[in-house]
Formats: sequence, C-alpha cells, structure tokens
Amino acid sequence: MNENLLKEVWTEKYRPKLLGEVVGQKEVVQRLQSLLQKRALPHCMFSGPAGVGKTTCALAISRELWKDSWRGNFLDLNASDERGIDTIRVKIKDFARTIPIAGGFKIVYLDEADSLTRDAQHALRRIMESFSQSCRFILACNYSSRIITPIQSRCATFRFTPLKKEDVVSQLKKIADNEVLDYDLDALEALYHVSEGDMRKATNLLQSAAFDSQITKNKILKLASRDPERIRQMVALAENGSFKDARMLLSELLAEIPGEDVVREIHKYVAETKAEPQKRLEFFEKLGEAEWRITEGSDAYIQLSSLLAWIAVEGKK
Repeated sequence: MNENLLKEVWTEKYRPKLLGEVVGQKEVVQRLQSLLQKRALPHCMFSGPAGVGKTTCALAISRELWKDSWRGNFLDLNASDERGIDTIRVKIKDFARTIPIAGGFKIVYLDEADSLTRDAQHALRRIMESFSQSCRFILACNYSSRIITPIQSRCATFRFTPLKKEDVVSQLKKIADNEVLDYDLDALEALYHVSEGDMRKATNLLQSAAFDSQITKNKILKLASRDPERIRQMVALAENGSFKDARMLLSELLAEIPGEDVVREIHKYVAETKAEPQKRLEFFEKLGEAEWRITEGSDAYIQLSSLLAWIAVEGKK
C-alpha cells in the first residue's frame, strides 16, 4: 500500500495554488485575474454550492498578491463556527485595523458567511466601511439571499457553478494517475455521479477507495452508500403496480442507504425519464414533500412507502 495514502489529505495536496489552475470556473477566474492585474480587488462575494472552488480561489488570490508572505495578510474564518457579533467586533476588527505586512491591503476570508446572525452582518458592514483602505473582505456563501442588502451592495458578486462532468473526471484522472491507482473510467464517472459536481467530495471518495487494489464503479457506489440501479428498479416496480415488491426492495435499500439519498436518486431518475411534463411536476412535488418530512424527523420507510403507493396508483391511470 502506498504510504502517502495515510500521510496526506488529497483535497489539500491537489488544491490549486494559482487561479489559472482552478478547475471549471473559467469566467470567475478570468474576472479575478483581471482585477489582480490592476491590483484593484474590491470586496467580493463568492456564491455557490460546496466544493466548487470558492475557498481555493480566495487562497490563490492571496498567494498571487503576496507570494510567500501571504499568511500574514490573510485571515480565514468559518462563520458557521464563529457566527456571533463578538467575533466581528473583536477578531475581525483587530485584524482589519492593523497595517498590512507587505503594504496595500489585507484579506479577510469569511466562509459560510450566510450563517452570520443579522446583528453580526450589520457590525460587519460597518467594519467593511471603516477599514476599506487597509482590508478587503471575501465572503463565501451557499445562498447570497441570506446576506443583508447593504453588504451585497458593497461586494462584487462571483457566482460559482457545480463543476461539469468532464472537468471533474479530468481532475480525478490526474490525481489517480499521479498516485498510480488501478481504476477504470466508469469508476471516475461514478465519483462524479455521487459527488454531484463537488470536487472536494469526489477527491475524498477517491482517496477512500484507493485502499482497495482496484477501483471500480461498484466499489465507489458501495463506499458512497448509493445504489442507483436498485432504486430505479424499485420505482419501476411501483410504476408497474407491484407495490409489495417495491416496498420489500425499499426495506432492503434503507438498511444500507439514508432516506434522503434514496429521494435524491429517485429525483435523478424522474428528471431523466420522458414522462409528460405535468406528470413529472406532480412527481417532483411528491418527492419534495417526502424529503421535507424525512429531514424534519419523519420515518423514512413510511414516507417513501407512501411515495411508492402514490406511484403505483398513478401508474394504473
């Protein structure tokens, strides 16, 4: 076994160091590179799902601005851990008010900024106004609508999109080849399927799978607790009116897979079918209701059994 599998975390080992190395966010990277060339970086808001390059871009900006001394000019905080007003008034304010080590300005990177309380966001707005000459703020969030309007108006917004299949597979192939792994293309495509465009999740799964002698599609799906073929078989049984058989298969699946993941896999199946638009809309509505009830604490078996019963009834019409 390769000892590096135990020594290093691949998400950090293969994290791009420069903006030009970032995978899949071409338009965002071009805009940021243009701003850096002019050294005219404004306050920024990075909006998008997890694992698509928001933190990587922030770190790359600081490296390109200050080279080896970037750590002294860069403060990285996670707002979901430190979401109160005291963090803003003490830790961030103390950092922002000091003189930058290499001249110019410092950068405060606030990850999951949409977790900040409204009071904390208003305090942050005042600090952004007071120390704009010595400090720039980069706010990363999943939902920009949760950031108060005064902060949004002070930031240039960069929207990060889920990575495309070819970008994820290409990057995973580079990692697998560099680590001398025995894999096939189906396994890399399965990694994309279960990660849904989240490069960090895909890389972590690849490292977990690397302990096997050979990385295959089935091993990836098992590792990620996914079984799309059996889930689709279950839905097909319900559509054909075989409710009892579908429910028996559901019972087996829930012993291995969380209910929320079963719902998401059914959603993918429905999205790919050629059913009438109205029928798919009704299906999505039922799926959304089932997922909401499960996340609120309802029993997954009961909720998904109800969904299968609805599918069986609709299939007979």
